[in-house]
Amino acid sequence: MDQEKQRRLRTLPAVHEVISRLEHDEEFSPFLANEKQLPRLTQGVRQVLQKARENVNRNFTDSANSSWTSSFAEFEASLWFWLKTQLLQELTHPETSLRRVINGTGVVLHTNCGRALLAPEVARFVAEQAERYSNLELNIETGERGSRYVHVEELLCHLTGAEAAMVVNNNAAAVLLMMNTFAQGKDVIVSRGELVEVGGSFRIPEVLKAGGAKLVEVGTTNKTWLRDYESAIGPETAVLLKVHTSNYRVEGFTHTVSGAELVELGAMRNLPVMEDLGSGSFFDGTTLGFPLEPTIQQAVKAGLSLVSFSGDKLLGGPQAGIIVGKQDFIKRLRANQLTRALRVDKLTLAALEGTLRLYKNGGLEDIPVWKMLSLPMDTLKSAASALREALQSNPAISVELKEDVSQVGGGAWPTVDLPTWVCAIRLKTGSATELEKFLRLGPIAILARIHKDYVHIDVRTLLIGDREDIVRRLGELV
Repeated sequence: MDQEKQRRLRTLPAVHEVISRLEHDEEFSPFLANEKQLPRLTQGVRQVLQKARENVNRNFTDSANSSWTSSFAEFEASLWFWLKTQLLQELTHPETSLRRVINGTGVVLHTNCGRALLAPEVARFVAEQAERYSNLELNIETGERGSRYVHVEELLCHLTGAEAAMVVNNNAAAVLLMMNTFAQGKDVIVSRGELVEVGGSFRIPEVLKAGGAKLVEVGTTNKTWLRDYESAIGPETAVLLKVHTSNYRVEGFTHTVSGAELVELGAMRNLPVMEDLGSGSFFDGTTLGFPLEPTIQQAVKAGLSLVSFSGDKLLGGPQAGIIVGKQDFIKRLRANQLTRALRVDKLTLAALEGTLRLYKNGGLEDIPVWKMLSLPMDTLKSAASALREALQSNPAISVELKEDVSQVGGGAWPTVDLPTWVCAIRLKTGSATELEKFLRLGPIAILARIHKDYVHIDVRTLLIGDREDIVRRLGELV
């Protein structure tokens, strides 16, 4: 085995040999015609050759990639194609830490992959704001300094019915700010059944503590009554807090107190009532067959003092913690010194403004998250069939069309399985684990899920151009 590995390492060409061969390839003429590009081309060749050496060494150890452990004749025949493909990728998309991936997992709000996708027109608007100056904190009419929140506050109030609104960098920060402003050193009453843990092991009790509040737990895991809150109110009570359990469900013998009920109690005892709605949605998902989830508009209408939610989940915008509610409470939040530490930048505001305008002027089909969630089965089957057809001629794999389920992701509707169609792919020689790794470690990382002996690519979360890249990558197995 070591002799064979050394034989293949010796087959790798020298840098000057690659560049000499590229002189006859039209795809590389722009880099060869410009003397300023030659150093970049040379460096790119060195990097790709180093990657080839690493592939030979690694894959002769764990046999993870059959294209590097196949017969020597097949290796030699496919080597130049691989070098050329990798080099084009290196030159046209220089290696960075943040990279594009293809999401074939079917998880729409994939936390590890950036959650919600921005609509194309919103992405273009963000790019425009990124490369040019803007009126981020400039009142153009007066020529004086303005507030960055004006770009989204009116839209948020229009869409939710709230008196006022503001934005911080994520929803945990929103809760932190609310507690620090209204409950520092005082008691906050929360149901035991709502002490959730969010992504990255961050927990509501710890967030409250970081904000300076003292947690008072009431009720039990499965049942909390209004009387539990009422009996816990004391002279140090500052806030009644409700936390929506958007990332898990307690079912069966349960009881929870609604926001409207807490508002009534808060009014009687002169206490503000706040709610962390987590995923947050402007749209009633029951019309698409989803379980009932409270909307932002419903929470605001119930009369809560403040409501916070995420921007990059069911809203379909950028990462942000959005706070809507009564004018006096928002005003006090803005005056807190933490607000500057937690504020959002111009790109987040641009992405949020663009997304909110889609809600105001368009329909759900304009929001990528909702478009994916509402794809009909016949559309999904057609897309999966097209991918299977494109892969049928590949002799290294077998491909089947199967029904499966997608996930919403991002902590939203955790018990919902979305019916979908997938391409189930199996190596004719090799395991599903090897195939999954081969896809993930390509020039563009292709993420899929393993089910038994197959790798499933869920077409629900594929975008324009993804199918061609998947076919191209699997073609390297031949």
